[in-house]
Amino acid sequence: MNSLQLAAWTWKMPRRGRGFWFSLVIDLLWPFVVLFVRLRVRGRHHVPGDGGVILAFNHLSNADSVAAVVFALMSNRVPRVLAKAALWRTPVFGWAMRSGGHIPVERGTVKASEALRPAVEALRAGECVMVFPEGTFTDDPGNWPMKGKSGVARMALESRVPVVPVAEWGTQDLLPRGAVLPRLLPRKRVEVVAGAPVDLSDLYDLEMTAEVLEEATSRVMDAITTMLSGIRSARTGSQRA
Repeated sequence: MNSLQLAAWTWKMPRRGRGFWFSLVIDLLWPFVVLFVRLRVRGRHHVPGDGGVILAFNHLSNADSVAAVVFALMSNRVPRVLAKAALWRTPVFGWAMRSGGHIPVERGTVKASEALRPAVEALRAGECVMVFPEGTFTDDPGNWPMKGKSGVARMALESRVPVVPVAEWGTQDLLPRGAVLPRLLPRKRVEVVAGAPVDLSDLYDLEMTAEVLEEATSRVMDAITTMLSGIRSARTGSQRA
């Protein structure tokens, strides 16, 4: 997608329900995406146009959130993001997170699971909820997804909404882990690809045991990994061993 095509999406993406500050951050970041990112988005047809849906992404970089929000908006959905609660305590991002109706997660505490309640409520109300099931950047040496945490499975099984697996690649070049400023030049190629919703229907009526949660989580992470393998294979011939 060239810069002109990407710029045209400014007027196509949904605005209602974004909140003033969240919408302002999107509008401020969008020119940087247009000018400095060679963005390729595929699989948007897998995202339902209405009703509750979970978009589950792999996690490589702090730039993932920007690419994931762009993907959701280009899929005509305004996302509610599960993100670390520390963002709510920062001057600018805190305003954006509250304005956008996003959902804070107190990572590494007993309160972490409390974020699932508002997430499930949002899903049942027909919202699009965006999540990174790994909970942090992957520590895999080859940048493959790690084992996911059970939150995505709990949300999916309680709400019974589709879980769309989405793979991102190239964000780690745009904003490497540990970097404060993005590497804008030369323009980085970022790909975001969604697959068909993960079938969890056979697990809906089962007791939500550790085994059931692990099975649901594994299906989601396997689907994300499959999508990522396709991107990387097409680019470099790199396949997961």
